[in-house]
Amino acid sequence: MVGSANLNIMIKAARKAGRSLVKDFREVENLQVSMKGAGDFVSRADIAAEKILKEELMTARPTYGWLAEEGGEDAGQDPTRRWIVDPLDGTTNFLHGLPHWAISIGLEHKGQMVAGVIFDAAKNEMFFAEKGEGAWMNESRIRASGRTRMIESIYATGLPFGGRSDLPATIQDLARLLPACAGVRRWGAAALDMAYVAAGRYDGFWERRLNSWDMAAGLVILREAGALVEPLRKDGDIFADGEVITANEGLFDAFTKVIRNT
Repeated sequence: MVGSANLNIMIKAARKAGRSLVKDFREVENLQVSMKGAGDFVSRADIAAEKILKEELMTARPTYGWLAEEGGEDAGQDPTRRWIVDPLDGTTNFLHGLPHWAISIGLEHKGQMVAGVIFDAAKNEMFFAEKGEGAWMNESRIRASGRTRMIESIYATGLPFGGRSDLPATIQDLARLLPACAGVRRWGAAALDMAYVAAGRYDGFWERRLNSWDMAAGLVILREAGALVEPLRKDGDIFADGEVITANEGLFDAFTKVIRNT
């Protein structure tokens, strides 16, 4: 696929940062790690990757705004466009030597996500999409799964850790969902969970307490792959609430009914 100039900039930046992360991942035992919060670590590799991404993206588009996990927010000269970046989604996996983590880059225009890249550098899988142009993984077009029966479907979520307040709600979700489906996975990287729904590997995903950089790229990739995406609460806002639910079209109503308990 030949993408727009912006998409090519995003892919190039992701690959460059990915090379840096893979190099550090091979030396994971030697990483200098500092505590950022309960169960939430920041590593030298994380910061280095964000620096690379910011240099690549902001050099190419210096007027755009910037929002990223480690580097905070900059409105930019162009208030209609901003990069929303997670340099290392799945940091805990990375630090434990688990090869399931990704770089996530979203491009927002006038409040709408118009392009997204999620790069799993450990597996060399580049998921990407632009509004109106479909969703892709490397050279292949991807689509959400075609399953229509809950009992044949698998779902993904995040499990709260460290005494987070949303643990009881998630346990209640699982109590309702597990008897009705083929399984639930918790792999510790929300961006890849969303990419996997887009690619048909999972049939749906939901999670609470996410940040905008966890979801930005995934939202456009999911929609371009034919998945349905909504706030977890019908009257909610995905970014403001940090909650999202998504599934293929054939399962969405049944899945959301179970999770929303309606």
